[in-house]
Amino acid sequence: MKVFVTGATGFVGQRLLRRLLLRGDQVVALTRNKRSMAQSQPSDRLLIVEGDPAKPGPWQEQVAGCDAVVTLAGEPVFGERWSSAFKDRLVESRIEGAKQMCEALAPLGPQERPSTWIAASAIGYYGSRGDEPVGESALAGDDFLARLCVRWETETRAADSLGIRQVFLRIGIVLGEGGGMLAKMVPPFKAFVGGPIGSGRQFVSWIHIDDVIGLIEWSLERSTLRGAINATAPQPVRMTELAQTLGDVLHRPSKLAVPELALRAAVGEAAAVILASQRVLPERALAEGYAFKHPELRAALRSILS
Repeated sequence: MKVFVTGATGFVGQRLLRRLLLRGDQVVALTRNKRSMAQSQPSDRLLIVEGDPAKPGPWQEQVAGCDAVVTLAGEPVFGERWSSAFKDRLVESRIEGAKQMCEALAPLGPQERPSTWIAASAIGYYGSRGDEPVGESALAGDDFLARLCVRWETETRAADSLGIRQVFLRIGIVLGEGGGMLAKMVPPFKAFVGGPIGSGRQFVSWIHIDDVIGLIEWSLERSTLRGAINATAPQPVRMTELAQTLGDVLHRPSKLAVPELALRAAVGEAAAVILASQRVLPERALAEGYAFKHPELRAALRSILS
């Protein structure tokens, strides 16, 4: 299989690239910095293309002849404090990225057009839902991130008319080595000042990075799969349980909570996303037979932090 990947240097993208190359696939990876990527991911089955996925460019010509597209690019939601300018970048990187991929696909004939598009989305689509179990059929929320996710998926669906099978992975809180939520949580715990964030009662819908990659692979291979898929583990937990389990795995206490007011002072509007309660369940993945590699939090954390 020949797969075109955007966001290939990100937390998930780097691991997806390694997995696809290990499988023997050909990969076309779009990056803003070709030189640094060429040094870190050498392979004769990897074509590195330089460009911005949110802007038109010669990179769009490389989509022709690929069997599938996986779009992971987007400004990190917690990359910095939310200002108006940063929120604009969050929107542009996703909406324009989807538009430019549609522009790349539109002129291609049936023989050179990818048959599958796996598009990253996020569980932010649902907004904060308290203790309500949330499956893929749930309605969208109405906060900034929910509206952004709706627009992101809507722009991607513009390719429906081309007959391309589309899967939207609504990705939860990704746990893995070297990035994501754990990169921010582990250092305080190791310094004996870790604990839950906010009240601790909010549900956290987490997923091991191996299962994010697993769901992408699974979605690429299942030709009948379409639409939204919740990329979350089957057992979401409350923040207090996440903190306590993390403390246990690290052999550290987990009693020093981060107060909501302190969090809001530190990160501003983004605190609402961190404090949101989302009990998101992977109903479609389970119904369709996906076998999670890390369904239980304690074992997942041990596999990452051992």
